[in-house]
Amino acid sequence: MPHVQSPLHSGFGAASTAHDVIAGVDLSGKTAIVTGGYSGIGVETTRALLGAGARVIVPVRDMAKAAANLDGMDAELVDMDLADPASIDRMASDFLASGDALHLLINSAGIMACPLTRDARGFELQFATNHLGHFQLAARLWPALKRAQGARVVSLSSLGHRYAAVDFDDWNFERREYDRWVAYGQSKTANALFALALDELGASHGVHAYSVHPGRIITDLARHMSREELQRIGGIDDQGRPITDLSRGMKNTEQGAATSIWAATSPLLNDVGGVYCEDCDVAALAPDEEVAAAGSGTLSSGVRGWATDPVAARKLWALSEQLTGVSLG
Repeated sequence: MPHVQSPLHSGFGAASTAHDVIAGVDLSGKTAIVTGGYSGIGVETTRALLGAGARVIVPVRDMAKAAANLDGMDAELVDMDLADPASIDRMASDFLASGDALHLLINSAGIMACPLTRDARGFELQFATNHLGHFQLAARLWPALKRAQGARVVSLSSLGHRYAAVDFDDWNFERREYDRWVAYGQSKTANALFALALDELGASHGVHAYSVHPGRIITDLARHMSREELQRIGGIDDQGRPITDLSRGMKNTEQGAATSIWAATSPLLNDVGGVYCEDCDVAALAPDEEVAAAGSGTLSSGVRGWATDPVAARKLWALSEQLTGVSLG
């Protein structure tokens, strides 16, 4: 499957919603797992998939929050914490025991710009949660993805990938000073490289992978940002309400879920994989220009070359196998 990082002119755009993108798509008989499917744009992702007839399973760390946010939706809630490898294994094992195929895995959960925190293994939490947890989940679910004979894995990256490449010499911030935005950017670059590597490994098995930038949406993801920070980047108004301004990539949650749904269902991607997408299309390569200061909110569109580098993708895959002890087997 070719990795052609060039727009396909999908007919959709920044203003498109998940409802727009999935109109006419029939997912009856298909099973989807959506991490983070009970918060922010994940709720709209879950809603769109259910509306198209899919069975949707939502791994949940906060069951009360999930029950409240998904009230009235027929999603299946299962316990899982991306920062807890044992819980990932349990969730995946239970699904595999059912013998069901997994047609869609949408890795929507994540954390952003938190203070330096390490998980029980000593791994920096943004890299561990945003990348390693999803890597382990996909690897554990690999037999079910193959069984679908046409599965897609969609990972939410971010335009924030442009803050940092993966630092293979010190990914865990053991020698360099911790910067919460650099750590976030590294984890989002890792999401894009993961999709590139998984597509390369999975194409012959009918498993295709994509990474997406959903847009700039103020949700619970921004809980580690102060009100002043959010106002400075134009993310909220004086009353603290999220701002929608498509000229700056500021979207609402329905628009934010659209690119994930497009990557998961568009027939235009049947013969294209491993690409980074935004605004319901394959993104263009960004020019080699100086990256804006982390957290400044001034990044433009497009994907940096370091997030589309197949050598870096293979290197990250090998590192991830080493750190998690998990492989496709």
